[in-house]
Amino acid sequence: MDKKYDVVIVGSGVAGLFCALSLPRDKKILCISKDALDGCDSFLAQGGICMLRDEEDYDSYFEDTMRAGHYENREESVEIMIRSSQEVIQDLVDYGVEFDKKDGEYLFTREGAHSNNRILFHEDVTGREITSKLLARAQERDNITLMAHTTMVDWVCQDNVCYGIVVADMDGKTTAVQADVTVLACGGLGGVYQHSTNFKHISGDALALAMYHNVRLENCDYVQIHPTTLYTKEGGRSFLISESVRGEGAVLRDKNGERFTDELQPRDIVSKAIHDKMEEQHTEHVWLDFSPIPEEEILNHFPNIYARCKQAGYDPLKDWVPVVPAQHYFMGGIYVDKDSKTTMEQLYAVGETSCNGVHGRNRLASNSLLESLVFAKRAAADIVNTKSFKQPKDFDSLINMDGYEDLPSIMEYYHAMVVGEIEKEANKRAEEEVL
Repeated sequence: MDKKYDVVIVGSGVAGLFCALSLPRDKKILCISKDALDGCDSFLAQGGICMLRDEEDYDSYFEDTMRAGHYENREESVEIMIRSSQEVIQDLVDYGVEFDKKDGEYLFTREGAHSNNRILFHEDVTGREITSKLLARAQERDNITLMAHTTMVDWVCQDNVCYGIVVADMDGKTTAVQADVTVLACGGLGGVYQHSTNFKHISGDALALAMYHNVRLENCDYVQIHPTTLYTKEGGRSFLISESVRGEGAVLRDKNGERFTDELQPRDIVSKAIHDKMEEQHTEHVWLDFSPIPEEEILNHFPNIYARCKQAGYDPLKDWVPVVPAQHYFMGGIYVDKDSKTTMEQLYAVGETSCNGVHGRNRLASNSLLESLVFAKRAAADIVNTKSFKQPKDFDSLINMDGYEDLPSIMEYYHAMVVGEIEKEANKRAEEEVL
């Protein structure tokens, strides 16, 4: 790892990789991952990625996104995402991503709160298909250095200008890396929750640093709960059962076998219905009934979900599967504009780390991959269009490396900051709603 780059990207998910690939090949880029290069939530995405089908679909797609977000979305961001979707999908195909087809035509599925089938997919491992292909393309680029097990510890900044970051390797050795531009693409905050579909190490470190360095945040209490994760008494990451399973016909049943809600409502509404039913009946889960879906469809469209349920002792072809809501996605984050710029100069944020307003209060299913890609590409374009970057007079003088010796305590402090901010914002919003 060198000490100076044109661009440092924190995160190796779809947002970070797509941003790197969208930059010119003459840019010297460092892309780091806190865990393994494939240890990001992008790899876990099951359902698919939205795409505007045609002009007739635009108004309904826009309305579906706004309605799911309780009309708290930034309309400009929603329009940008939808209008950019076909171009981004073509970019993915050019990078080698394969989406399911029939007779040479793309297959589109539907998920909760969508009024149309507009979701492309690759079996039930769409995130893995997209992210693995982007990672392979990035590994082919001589100008992109990829480093696993490298943790962002701090930003190097002065007078609201970011000049790089401090990173730690697996042994805890810290290094300061200078960069003209820093892009935060380090995911959400599921690691601070007991039950989450996220990897445990993805824990909102960038949010803590934003608070510490007075960078604007937005909607930090907007945390999405996914309605259906596989219920288990074992610990660890919750296994998500994609919303597209319900989109294809699966229904929710209570302990008496009664269907109790419309499964295709927005996620927050379905999650609340499940929680209410569990409280009413004093149960630890409800049941997901796959039987309305043809067996061939289950085996071909959802092979990974089918295998995981079987491993847990439930055969979706014969059995109802126990499911429970779990933390899944973060709609808030570091505030960014339409080009993914934060309120600190030379610092960008993309993907789940950022809040560009697309999702509002609640994310519409399968908008996450698309939103990440669209605004990562916009960040890259804005970086290219920036004529010059500020340089520090003495980079080394901006850092006290002795301050990073106790890394476990630092990370614990960051996590506490994130949890505290979520609770503070939630309490503040609750008080405002009462008034």
